[in-house]
Amino acid sequence: MTTRLLTIALLVLISATAWASPPASKKIPVTDTFHGVSVTEDYRWLEDWDDEAVRQWSEAQNVHARANLDNLPNVDAIRARVTEILAAKIVSYDSLTYRSHQLFAMKRQPPKQQRFLVVMPSVDNSGDERVLVDPNELDSSGGISIDWYIPSPDGQLVAVSLSKGGSESGDVHIYATATGKEVHEIIPVVNGGTAGGDLAWMPDGSGFFYTRYPRGNERPAKDMPFFQQLFYHQLGTSTSSDRYELGKDLPRIAEIQLAMDNRTGRLLVTVQEGDGGQYAHYLRSADGKWKQFSVFGDKTLQAAFGPNDDLFVISRKGAPRGKILRMSIDDLDVAKAKTIIPEGNDTIVEDFWEPPTVLPTQTRLYVQYQLGGPSEIRVFDHTGERLANPQQLAVSTIASVTPMAGDEILYSNWSFIEPPAWYRFDPKKNKTTKTALATASPVDLSDVEVIREFATSKDGTRIPVNILKPKSAKLDGSNACIATGYGGFGVSNSPRFRSTLAVLLEQGVIYAVANIRGGGEFGEEWHHQGNLTNKQNVFDDFYAGLEHMIDRGYTSSNRLGITGGSNGGLLMGATLVQHPGIANAVVTHVGIYDMLRVELSSNGAFNIPEFGTVKDAAQFQAMYAYSPYHQISDGTTYPATVFLTGANDPRVDPMQSRKMTARLQAASPSAGRVLLRTSSNSGHGGDTSLNERIEQTVDVYAFFFDQLGIAYQAQKPGS
Repeated sequence: MTTRLLTIALLVLISATAWASPPASKKIPVTDTFHGVSVTEDYRWLEDWDDEAVRQWSEAQNVHARANLDNLPNVDAIRARVTEILAAKIVSYDSLTYRSHQLFAMKRQPPKQQRFLVVMPSVDNSGDERVLVDPNELDSSGGISIDWYIPSPDGQLVAVSLSKGGSESGDVHIYATATGKEVHEIIPVVNGGTAGGDLAWMPDGSGFFYTRYPRGNERPAKDMPFFQQLFYHQLGTSTSSDRYELGKDLPRIAEIQLAMDNRTGRLLVTVQEGDGGQYAHYLRSADGKWKQFSVFGDKTLQAAFGPNDDLFVISRKGAPRGKILRMSIDDLDVAKAKTIIPEGNDTIVEDFWEPPTVLPTQTRLYVQYQLGGPSEIRVFDHTGERLANPQQLAVSTIASVTPMAGDEILYSNWSFIEPPAWYRFDPKKNKTTKTALATASPVDLSDVEVIREFATSKDGTRIPVNILKPKSAKLDGSNACIATGYGGFGVSNSPRFRSTLAVLLEQGVIYAVANIRGGGEFGEEWHHQGNLTNKQNVFDDFYAGLEHMIDRGYTSSNRLGITGGSNGGLLMGATLVQHPGIANAVVTHVGIYDMLRVELSSNGAFNIPEFGTVKDAAQFQAMYAYSPYHQISDGTTYPATVFLTGANDPRVDPMQSRKMTARLQAASPSAGRVLLRTSSNSGHGGDTSLNERIEQTVDVYAFFFDQLGIAYQAQKPGS
């Protein structure tokens, strides 16, 4: 047994009496054969949430989790500090949209449970804002949330997708901006937790195009979360008479995003095939004629309307880090398009869910670049000539860019230690102004330094590691440390301001964020080196980052915790199974663990382009080799682990956490320290209510403090 495993085993013995035994999990063996390989598992029965025995098992696990988590040291003091931070009466704004001299925004204002929609005369006059739609008034418990909103071109109406309980299954409601009253018809099943959803108004506001999932008996039950199509709705008419526009020939796992050119009435449709970063593009002219101008696999990523009957296009054909093309709408041929911004050393950001990352204005072109974790805006003219950038924070994230009148923009910028603020950039004056829509910080992080270093992965690849360290911490291996990563879907793990990290940092804990392969930090190749049959690189990269933290003296294995969510939950599962001695505690949120069954879940089918399918022999072999659920070894002492999931999660089936918990509890001598926490009123996490976010944070931090040997010291109020 290695020194690290011995250390963990000793810690288990020391703390064993503090942890109750978990409830028993019956075994019902089931065997499948894949490409000649027989695979037997014992917990297939835990997949069926409609089975009362599964619900009883889940509740017993919750009771077990509560019996342990509620009795950890200093829980009340930790809750008081977390509540002080998360429930601080500090407002923040996101998702800004400018329409006809009005600014719409989503506002978060504790102690309200959910964000709500407001409108204001200008970014400089938020004091005169009005509330348009407040889901807290619809459900005071926080069970209803706004998925997204889209105002009409004249700003007189706003379409709002509302969903319940974290399900992300949203119906669109129409509100009058002048009164805040709901008007017109409700449009059902526009948004979903699988393919999302979108809407684009006609220029005159008389109706809109919208995405729609199957309704009624249009499809079998198993297909209801799939086959997203495009319809048109005329205000004041029944939704049953809505006009079909596009989608019958699209893949089962199509995801659709829309953009309307209000000047011409042209509609741009971007279709992604699952979550794998393959796109097709369609243009609808004002007379209703459709033309497809890109196909899946041609490496055309995103497009945006220019002001002069042209399109600006992000392409990765022959340019893994991206280039910008410009083409006339009269000649929609990507092959003939002119390259105005060639590929450079940094990566042009591609984000299907938060477009556009290339924003044409009257005479400017704003392009978001990824710098290996941090990001920035760069400014060009329409010929590709570089112009002056707006001011931006160091080692920071550009989260969103909103066009204003002319060439002016608003953009959101934050860093690891500086909270989000909206800035206004006037390119004519080359002036950047911090607006009134800036989030105050409820904590003081002036004693924290941000260090960016590089670990070396198994194959020699350099992996950025961002380290948040209290300035007084010495590099002698004695510090507690919590590390995280993601590594998937081409998503970049950029700097993020999280005020609750102060609860860790003020106790002397170091926090590390690894930029590992599978993400988009260094372009297409970086992503592809960490997906499909290359997925093991992701786990090797993260392990290298953890070893770097230990070897450099930031921490040691017995004082190291790791945490991640969703695809990052898969990372946690693979790390704890492949390297059980590297860390002493694991917290994993809404994770994926059974790679052989994930594609059978609704959203799992959308993940096939990223993970692969068991139907392909090579992909099966790769997934089986790293699948955490299947690679657990009986008798191995695994680190203490908390699995968190939401009963209404539409993105990762909660059965993943149930099965992984049962298997790990059965295998490990430290079974009592393996906990499953299932929230009945949340989903994947994005729209979780304030109270539930507080309770989840308390459980996670109390667990880490206990396992990493941190004697929590209560802070003075307001410190």
